[in-house]
Amino acid sequence: MREKFEKLTDSQWEVMADFLPVQRKRKLDLREVVDAIRWVSEVGGQWRNLPDFFPAWDAVYYYFRRWIHNGTLEVLNIGLNVLWRNTLGKEDTPSLSCADSQSVKAAPFVKNDKGVDGNKKVNGRKRQVLVDTLGLVWAVFVHAANGNDSVFGCKLLERVNGIFERVEKVLVDKGYDGQFMDMARAMGIEAEISSKPPTERGFVPVKWRWVSERTFGWFNFFRRLSKDYEKTVESSEAWIVWANCQMIISKY
Repeated sequence: MREKFEKLTDSQWEVMADFLPVQRKRKLDLREVVDAIRWVSEVGGQWRNLPDFFPAWDAVYYYFRRWIHNGTLEVLNIGLNVLWRNTLGKEDTPSLSCADSQSVKAAPFVKNDKGVDGNKKVNGRKRQVLVDTLGLVWAVFVHAANGNDSVFGCKLLERVNGIFERVEKVLVDKGYDGQFMDMARAMGIEAEISSKPPTERGFVPVKWRWVSERTFGWFNFFRRLSKDYEKTVESSEAWIVWANCQMIISKY
């Protein structure tokens, strides 16, 4: 496993360290902690199976949970999103975004926030994401797969309220017609249903909305996301955010 997993390079760590609490001295090297979290994300291993060249699993798990609760993970994600957009000559935040959902099977031991998506025939959870035209994840909300896209999609808008100062339009499919569109309008955002022509069969890329499908495709590089293995939706959301951060940092 050591040969297949690549730890952060010095340049990659310098980029990430700007958004992490590295100012004070600690017993643990946060760079090693981040690499251990990346290992779990990419390899899909259990916490207790962390290789011995990483810090103790419970110490790494402590930081994984702490960074969710104290906002560090959110700061890291937004910071990397803005940095990569600036690198490409774009404004800090997007003017056009896209909301979409993906239903995934849940592991047998997952009991909470679980249901059956009747359309996709999936027993598990649904991942709702809000992405920009680069496919970067700005907000994520995970819930039972039988939840309505429009109703639970409103959580995405709540989570970017105050962040998306420039956003003018959000593209969605017809599953978001209803409460989501009403809330978007109340926030001064145009919600546009963008779907393939009814005469077309199979997968047809729809302008700009295909970027969310590409984002879901990126999740295949992270085995922890192959199913929903998390007992809490909070952890499910965190792994999606980590995947986004890892996709960005891989470009440096």
